[in-house]
Amino acid sequence: MPTSILDLRHLRTLLALLESGSVSRAAALQNVTQSALSHQLKALEEFYGLTLFERKSAPVAFTPAGRRLLELAQAVIPAVEKAERDVARLGGHGAGKLRIAVECHTCFDWLMPSMDALRLRWPEVEQDIVSGFQSDPVGLLHQDRADVAIVSEVDADERDVAVHPLFEFDIVAILPLGHPLLAREHLDAADFAGETLITYPVPDEMLDLVRQVLRPAGVEPPRRTTELTVAMLQLVASGRGFAALPLWAVQTYLQRGYVAQQRIGQDGLTGRLYAVTRQPSKDGGRDDAYLDDFVQVMRETSLRNLPGIRLL
Repeated sequence: MPTSILDLRHLRTLLALLESGSVSRAAALQNVTQSALSHQLKALEEFYGLTLFERKSAPVAFTPAGRRLLELAQAVIPAVEKAERDVARLGGHGAGKLRIAVECHTCFDWLMPSMDALRLRWPEVEQDIVSGFQSDPVGLLHQDRADVAIVSEVDADERDVAVHPLFEFDIVAILPLGHPLLAREHLDAADFAGETLITYPVPDEMLDLVRQVLRPAGVEPPRRTTELTVAMLQLVASGRGFAALPLWAVQTYLQRGYVAQQRIGQDGLTGRLYAVTRQPSKDGGRDDAYLDDFVQVMRETSLRNLPGIRLL
């Protein structure tokens, strides 16, 4: 047999394909284009003269040849990653603090599982969530009060930070069961004018519905705020107003028939989340290898746990 073209990149792609269930999601997980990932897989299949997976199945179904290479990937990649973490520890880069600042109330649904996953990989790292809701989490990076900030927007003029896209998600209007507006195809800004808008107690700049839909249309509905998602849903269910929340955050309540959802705008309303860290030193090095790993852990954990998200 000729010299193999198989390398770690191919093995990671096979694992991403198994984890995500589709070529498009695997490409997002690997931070490459779908075209690049497809080309990579095609090159492997041409080399071996065998198909590795069924392209029309959902989720992806591996052929016997694909399963054998997947078996190799499942043995090799974890061993390589563990060795790399061990090397980081030997270099004094595997222990420290990871202080996380968040601006979103719903982040904890996926952030806590991500922290648990990181703890298994880097048990020496002391993780901490900066207490209280943060209106300017990126500012805490510059003050050395946080190591990573989870935000929905990043100022284009922000200096000395690295922005890591995490995922995008659908934001839906939450209405009481049986509301007449549920018969519509979608809600427009004017539909919120006569309803109390129930939100978290945060600045309007952090509310996608206000920033993207209501403010441009000049609509300012009456407001009511609450810190808790479950309290917000209870108020909606009892007919006290509307809310707008990530679909993944309310999926369970929708399935139970507690409240109802409606699309916002003809094309829907989309939110995005980013992880922001301080820029690495000029020589490209950093003394906290676990921080880079945490970004990938958040992407992998979110893809696994949150319904309907799309990796950026």
